[in-house]
Amino acid sequence: MPLKAAIVPVTAFMQNCTLLWDEASKVGAVVDPGGDVRRIEAGITKAGISVEKIILTHGHIDHAGGAQELKEKLGGVPIEGPHRADDFLLEGLEDQALEFGMDGVRNVTPDRWLAEGDTVTVAGHLFSVLHCPGHSRGSVVLVNAAQRFMLVGDVLFKGSIGRTDFAYGDHDALIKGIKTKLLPLGDDFAFICGHGPMSTIGEERRSNPFLT
Repeated sequence: MPLKAAIVPVTAFMQNCTLLWDEASKVGAVVDPGGDVRRIEAGITKAGISVEKIILTHGHIDHAGGAQELKEKLGGVPIEGPHRADDFLLEGLEDQALEFGMDGVRNVTPDRWLAEGDTVTVAGHLFSVLHCPGHSRGSVVLVNAAQRFMLVGDVLFKGSIGRTDFAYGDHDALIKGIKTKLLPLGDDFAFICGHGPMSTIGEERRSNPFLT
């Protein structure tokens, strides 16, 4: 497969920071650098890739807490995503860091907000953007049709779904987004989620208790 992926677990939340790159050009992106920036940099070095951008699926601290620091370490590469509805979360990252005792966290202003129907490229490989609120207001899913896989952030997990018990959470909206936007893509679609192991749409359709 021309597009490769590697997961770097970061922070006490064990968030799946994902490195994506084109195998031929070794150009890629970092998805959801939640923290532990030195560990992410080590992963980039080990993979031997040149990072062209940072992508955020949503604004929670375990996904975005290291984005600004990593941006500067990588020479100012652009940050793309999430949806603008998560602006209030990204503006409050430093306050969240005090609550969780996390160091080095900075507020983030993306260079590009993403919306339903937009596209994102990683080394020329195309991802379609789906806006799937519920876990957060601005959560997005990135869909690569060519290789039949998605980056879903905390929208969907193997055997579970994202938390919706926040003041801004919306369980019904999250379930609707999964059922109307993700499940129709096809059972063979694999996905990398924000925590835990990968899965497929087919497996979740058959066995996820939130969807059956």
